[in-house]
Amino acid sequence: MFWLPLLLLAWVTTGLACARLCLTAYRAGPRTADPAHRHELTLYEAAFLSGGPARVADLTLVSMARARRLLLAHTGWATVVDPVGGDDMERSVLGAIGPDGQSRIALVRRAAAATDAMRGLADRLVAAGLALPDGSSAGVAGAVRQVRAAAVAALALGAVALAMPGQVPAGEVPVAAWFALPLALNASCLAVARFEIHPYPRWASPAGQRLLSALPARGGSDLTAVAVRGTRALADPELRAAFGHRDTRRDTAQRGH
Repeated sequence: MFWLPLLLLAWVTTGLACARLCLTAYRAGPRTADPAHRHELTLYEAAFLSGGPARVADLTLVSMARARRLLLAHTGWATVVDPVGGDDMERSVLGAIGPDGQSRIALVRRAAAATDAMRGLADRLVAAGLALPDGSSAGVAGAVRQVRAAAVAALALGAVALAMPGQVPAGEVPVAAWFALPLALNASCLAVARFEIHPYPRWASPAGQRLLSALPARGGSDLTAVAVRGTRALADPELRAAFGHRDTRRDTAQRGH
């Protein structure tokens, strides 16, 4: 019966993985809210629920460029034209660009995504039951990956147990049947998660996803398309190219001078 420790290990990994998936799925579920209350999403809120802080930063940059208060070059640089922000998010972007009035767009996006204004937006959406709590966005997908890994582990441990000679006397339950139980539990959890919460939410809660589905991702305003679909929805190829650059160590060094 030397395979029993392997079976115990398979059950431990399965139990932990399935418990995590259940917990994160529960946290990602809809929060208590007044069903009579109709929340009208702002563009910033729609951007956050669609793509998180980075999407909000993109929307703010595009909005300021449309108003000719920023110049976004296809080389990936942002230049301030009007240093006065119209709201907290615009002021955060201007602060991220810095006193020199010019910075790499990738650096601005990253800095603006970590500002107090962005955290305040996230907190308001979580309180309204429209966004997932901090950490839950990655938790559901991560928990699903852990359950998959537990299923692979149970399969591998069962294979090792079967390779051990003379472990089951004649007439007893086969070793494979014991290892099939945790494997079946993993498969059941994955099936339920696929049916109940797929696609796995990243930022928006189920209530937030319902509001997003009512927004015109196509056919609406240019800014609405950016909020829902990201910068790939931009019709201007040079503006799309401006967001295609990624920050490098060299960019970071230039920002420090």
